[in-house]
Amino acid sequence: MDSLRSHSHRIEMLSMAVALLAIGAGTAYYFYITRKPKGCLDPKTFKEFKLVKRTQLSHNVAKFRFELPTPTSVLGLPIGQHMSCRGKDSLGEEVVKPYTPTTLDSDVGYFDLVIKMYPQGRMSYHFQELREGDYLAVKGPKGRFKYQSGQVRAFGMIAGGTGITPMFQVTRAILENPSDNTNINLIYANVTFEDILLKEELDNLACSFPNRFSVYYVLNQPPETWNGGVGFVSKEMIKTHLPAPAPDIKILRCGPPPMNRTMAAHLNDLGYTPQLQFQF
Repeated sequence: MDSLRSHSHRIEMLSMAVALLAIGAGTAYYFYITRKPKGCLDPKTFKEFKLVKRTQLSHNVAKFRFELPTPTSVLGLPIGQHMSCRGKDSLGEEVVKPYTPTTLDSDVGYFDLVIKMYPQGRMSYHFQELREGDYLAVKGPKGRFKYQSGQVRAFGMIAGGTGITPMFQVTRAILENPSDNTNINLIYANVTFEDILLKEELDNLACSFPNRFSVYYVLNQPPETWNGGVGFVSKEMIKTHLPAPAPDIKILRCGPPPMNRTMAAHLNDLGYTPQLQFQF
């Protein structure tokens, strides 16, 4: 009888231990999902972030790394959205322009902007003059694009020039999420080879995810040895390299206004309804 009571007591204690472990695990998970780091951005007020590293990528392109308040801080920018950056032009007048970081909230403690600086660009002047230790005023998030994992089977993307930054951000977020199986096909157009932004990063993603991500480069003025597209993005290129119209796909567009208008016309002619298109 004593041994039976002892056995019953052990079972009771074991059950209590399992219950306590379950409660502990549940509590830990609750704190994990409810205590995500708060983002540093403010949609109504400009906040200043310190430039800690400037890396020149070409004669008119540089990567700017800005420090967040703590090493574990996150920017708090939803996937595919952008933020407003404020600066001063060559006349000292205030200018505000939208930019999309190339980093995600998985990159803690900092955010990066890859900026192409144009000779006559008002905000370009501000970035040209920006030095390590200076501050940039930022406000956000902004944008209509809202992404949820698995919302489409595939994204087709058409980017021109600096329009690659939101595409790169979305692509990274999808491919680095192990539970997201979305496929991505990108057409990226530029004038010259030197104009291609983030090429090394894009090529690395294509090598790491060959069955999920492809990039097709198009140049208006290609070098002598070139196996990509030549000229402007055509209907034939879209038919060949992007997913065909279907209810479970979406085409994202971002580039200069003339390119956006032409791509919208091409897509409409190919049967992509307005519901299947989104322009950043």
